[in-house]
Amino acid sequence: MSTNQNRIGQKGESIACDYLLSQGYSILENNWRFSKAEIDIIAMKDGVLVFVEVKTKSYTYFGRPEESVTPLKEALYFDAANVYMEKIEHEGEIRFDIIGVLLASEEKPTLDHFEDAFFPGI
Repeated sequence: MSTNQNRIGQKGESIACDYLLSQGYSILENNWRFSKAEIDIIAMKDGVLVFVEVKTKSYTYFGRPEESVTPLKEALYFDAANVYMEKIEHEGEIRFDIIGVLLASEEKPTLDHFEDAFFPGI
């Protein structure tokens, strides 16, 4: 990934964290890695463990940011989430969300939060 893409991704993740905090979530982890997977944000709200994939783009020419989450990415997320749940001994409810951030140069960034966006394997 290029340096510019890294900066865009980091900015999107920062915007997403600020948004989640403003919505009453507690951020447990950022950029948590297991094997080939990286979970952008792991958060908790009302006892629900939430794994958040953040997708950030500066334009929509090739689609909206949230549309770029592939079935492979979902499967990697699921594997990593299982390991994380074992690590913290979480046996409660979980959810997989996607946050799409659009950074249009002349506009204020926009954010779309898709709760329960996917459940890998189903």
